[in-house]
Order: sequence, then C-alpha cells, then structure tokens
Amino acid sequence: MKKLTLSICLMLFSAAGFSQWTALNSGTTNDLLSIYFTDANTGFAVGLWGTILKTENAGTTWTAQTSGTSEFLDAVTFTDTNTGYVVGGNGAILKTINGGNSWVVQTSPTTNYLRSVYFTDTQNGYIVGESGIFLKTSDAGLTWNILSCGTTNALMSVYFTAADTGYAVGYNGTIIKTTDRGLNWAAQNSGTTNALQSVYFTTPAIGYAVGWGGTILKTINGGINWIAQTCGTTNSLRSVNFPNIDTGYIVGGFGTIIKTMNAGTTWTTQTSGINNWLNSVYFTSPNTGFAVGDSGQILKSTNGGLFVEENNLLESTINIFPNPTNDKIDISIAQKAKIEILNINGLIIKAIYCNNKVATIDLSDLSSGIYIIKVIKENGIVTKKFIKE
Repeated sequence: MKKLTLSICLMLFSAAGFSQWTALNSGTTNDLLSIYFTDANTGFAVGLWGTILKTENAGTTWTAQTSGTSEFLDAVTFTDTNTGYVVGGNGAILKTINGGNSWVVQTSPTTNYLRSVYFTDTQNGYIVGESGIFLKTSDAGLTWNILSCGTTNALMSVYFTAADTGYAVGYNGTIIKTTDRGLNWAAQNSGTTNALQSVYFTTPAIGYAVGWGGTILKTINGGINWIAQTCGTTNSLRSVNFPNIDTGYIVGGFGTIIKTMNAGTTWTTQTSGINNWLNSVYFTSPNTGFAVGDSGQILKSTNGGLFVEENNLLESTINIFPNPTNDKIDISIAQKAKIEILNINGLIIKAIYCNNKVATIDLSDLSSGIYIIKVIKENGIVTKKFIKE
C-alpha cells in the first residue's frame, strides 16, 4: 500500500467489505436459540426439535448435524475445537468430542428445562435452568451433580469470570454470585423484577445483564452494584456479547439489535432488516458477528452492523473539497469516523481513522481518474465520488 500522508488523523488499515446485517441460508425453519463459534470460520447453532447446525466457512453454508434428540436445544458451548456441549428441554445434555460429527446424549440428573451452559476449563462446567436448577461437573460431563443455588426462580444464563467466581441470572430480576466454584451462591440486588435472559462479563469487575422490557444492567464492581442503562428500546432483550471491553451487541424481540462502542455508556439501535425474534448473538471479532432467531433466521455482519446507505440527513453532514482536485482533498465530518479511498473497481487504496472535524489527505501519489470516498460513522456510511485531475 502506498504511503498515506495526512495532517490530523491516525492511520488504520483494515479489510474491505461493508454490508449491513445479511440474512444467511440456515437450511431450517426451526427456531434457533443459541450460537457459538470456536474460531473465525467454525460455528454451531442450536434450536428447536434437536436442531444442531454447523458451519466451517464463517456462515456461508450450514450443515445439519444428527443430535440424537428431538428436545428443544437452548444453549451450546465448546471447550476446544473438538469438545462441545448442548443443553435443553427435559434435562437434555449432549456432548461431542469430534467437532460435532457425532453427539452423545449424556446422563442427566434432572428433567428440568436447561437454559445455559458454561465451562471454566476442560473439566469443570456449570448448567442452569428452570426452577433454579443448578448442575456442576468436574469430570468433563461424565457425571453431573445437582447443587443448591438458593433460588427457585428460573435461571436463564450462567457466566464465570474465573475458576471460582461466577454469576447466574433469571426471572424476577434474579442475579446470584458464587466465589467458591458453585458450592455457595449469594443473591445480588439487580434493582428490577424483569426477567433477565443473558449475562456477560468483559473483566472480572465489569459485567452486563439484559432482559425483558429493554432492561440492561451494568456492574463495574463485580456485582456489588448493578446500574440500569438507557438503551432506547422497550423490546425484550435475549442475548449480550462483547468481543472486547468497549464493543458490545445485544439482540432481542422483533429483530432488535443494539450496539455500544463505549462500554455501555451509550447504545445505538441497528437495522436488522427482520421482525423475527433474535435469540442469541456471537461476535468472532469486533466487526464480524452472527445473530440467530426464530424460523431458522441467521444474520451476519462484517462491519459491526453499520447501516449502509446514502441517506440525505447523514450525507448532509459530510463534505469533500475541492472536487475535482489535484494534490489533496479535505473531508469535513461532524464526528469521528473511518475514511477510505477506493478506486473505481472498489479496491481500498487508503484508509484512516479520524477523530477531528476535518481530514486532509494527500492525493499526489494517485493517478488521474475517478475515485470513491467512503466515510464510515457509527450511525451509517456515506460514499461520494471525486475526480483526481
């Protein structure tokens, strides 16, 4: 890539490809309830009637796997590329040791509906579900034992920040915490009676819980306090995932997708393009992620869910001058943005990240011709053409 000279911006190179959330062909109409990726290309989605799907090409194609059960499957996780677990209705626990080529039904000590599974290492795992059921294994799922967790409320999600420290959330605003590998649990004050559906921590101290009525709670002190966040929706929220400490995504009812780029200080609604419920979200990088939902819906984004369109309101905030130009071009923006210059064939030639209101870019190394400037902001993307004389 040619050297980029600019006056007031920081350089950042990245891959091309900026589509908004795109619907993928899952090959099923069964509701999908959970998604998990073991690497950038290999992922699994599970759902109703024993559905297990696998992709090995980052979601381009999905292959149905034989689960050996017709139970509703609510959650999937893997401890390595080969070893994975799925849980669901009627106490169902499934395990694979060959990357999903075959699944074996495990002996379960309960018939309660199981909602979430989490492993802290290859041996130690935890499952939560209806009526406050809590299961633990210390032998990679060979045996599961029922332990008391101090609540009979349905538990919908479990997450551990360390080998000994974990959280579970559920109905009636339930949040419980353990610091001794699940032997004892203490109730935390959530400040809500709304059902909580998903919990996720980005550090041992910073975590999020989401649920009905657009509820988002955040803690910065390991759950001592949970503070309600403003997110701009009252739709029920089903799943939260953070690919890094600042960037997070939440999905929920009626195609809801919301995103934060500042650790939950503000949340921005994204356009999913669907009205189906979205039940689970998983990002393999800050920009590449997947959401699954009812009727076999699978969505994918490769640009952090940015909405790509040239709407008049957004376009009016971006100005480029002079045009035509000779040696440089100034780009006036109202907020921080990523800026790309592409040739007429769509190949990225220059890429910068700008925190200032005006970016000045040296074009002296470009040949004469027509080029495209793409300005990528949190609330959308604007593309404009310019002529280099």
